[in-house]
Amino acid sequence: MLVSINPQNPQVRLIRKVVELLQAGGIVVYPTDTYYGIGCDLLNPRAIERIYQLKRRDRSKPFSFICSDLTNISQYAKVSNYAYRTMKRLLPGPYTFILEGSKLVPKIMLTKRKTAGIRVPDNAICLALVGELGHPIITTSAMAGEGEGFHDASLIHDHFGRQVDAVIEGGAVSGEPSSVVSLIGDMPEIIRRGAGDVSLFE
Repeated sequence: MLVSINPQNPQVRLIRKVVELLQAGGIVVYPTDTYYGIGCDLLNPRAIERIYQLKRRDRSKPFSFICSDLTNISQYAKVSNYAYRTMKRLLPGPYTFILEGSKLVPKIMLTKRKTAGIRVPDNAICLALVGELGHPIITTSAMAGEGEGFHDASLIHDHFGRQVDAVIEGGAVSGEPSSVVSLIGDMPEIIRRGAGDVSLFE
């Protein structure tokens, strides 16, 4: 199912329609400020398992997830004063922050070191989805192959077919990955340079 949603002013009725799919264990493709992402409800292990199979991904490599704002992040991760101040400056934006996960995060979504990758993208559609669902959604890029990210919702729809339950057509995306920064122990470490400016951490 291809659903067209206004990227500037997402229609509440359509957001609710997609959230109903997420609540039922569905997998959806949605725009972010980097790539189109594939996601499901963070608290639905069966749906997470479907995404691992879809991406042919090793279970030892957890996916990141999207929170709606900083308050939401502090429920799912241990956020120090330093981490809070840092993220407040940069979010929403094209960053993935590595933080220690809280007890609310399913074990399948944590690394051996109990860390998780957390995003608050600068994209009204995915933030509306998380807000309406009431908890985070998984995020992994809708890749066509070796590092090739899809930028067009109809191509993604054709590629995945019935493997996903809905594809949101939400306009153009940058096609550049997020910058990944670890804030563990208040010792910032740049893991990957991407769309976000990381000069603050150098």
